[in-house]
Amino acid sequence: MSTKNGSYAEIYPTLPVNGNGVHTHPTNGTAINGKSVADISKSVPARPANSSPEVAPDETAYDEHFEGLVSEILTRLGESPERDGLQRTPLRVAKALDFLTSGYTTDLNEVVNDAIFEDAGEEMVLVKDIEFYSLCEHHMLPFYGKVHIAYIPNTKIIGLSKLARIADVFARRLQVQERLTNQIADALDEILQPQGVAVVAEASHFCMMMRGVQKQNSTTLTSAMRGVFKTDAQQRDQFMRMIGK
Repeated sequence: MSTKNGSYAEIYPTLPVNGNGVHTHPTNGTAINGKSVADISKSVPARPANSSPEVAPDETAYDEHFEGLVSEILTRLGESPERDGLQRTPLRVAKALDFLTSGYTTDLNEVVNDAIFEDAGEEMVLVKDIEFYSLCEHHMLPFYGKVHIAYIPNTKIIGLSKLARIADVFARRLQVQERLTNQIADALDEILQPQGVAVVAEASHFCMMMRGVQKQNSTTLTSAMRGVFKTDAQQRDQFMRMIGK
């Protein structure tokens, strides 16, 4: 199935990884933020195979290039990477950022893992209050909140946990909330081809809380409606009532 502007894979590609663990350029030549994935991947060093986000007590190296960049940042900030509390910080930061951006190299098909089933039901399926954590692509500061995902089946249903996992695939990237919301909706629309998909995300953004306008109590809401949720006000209103909006 294709979305309005092309196939899902063309619009929201994962970044394939070659045998050395380096992100490679997909054949469709899709651009991200005006740059081809090939341009971006040139500066992405190899990600260690079988890496874990946890730092083992005896681990001394994870990704020397990445850790060196973090050390440079610490030095630029006026710190000493050699002081007691910071000696393992580059390793921890490298691992943390690899985990927080692991959505780039996650295969959506593997996430779904055949958890799609035939079913004649035509009533709304809703999983609400799915927590998510992401990084704002403008400042690389966290934004976090919850997302509500609903769909109306069209002969197919999906395992409920997969809705949360799909959200994580797109949250674990450098993101903006508007795109994140649409990517979740388009992915589910592509996978299930349902009668409709509705996604609402609500989040707090550290780039507004810790810096800039410093508004700690602000919340951003975004929505993405597909199919009958976009064309049928009654279905849309029912969904909004069910999530308390």
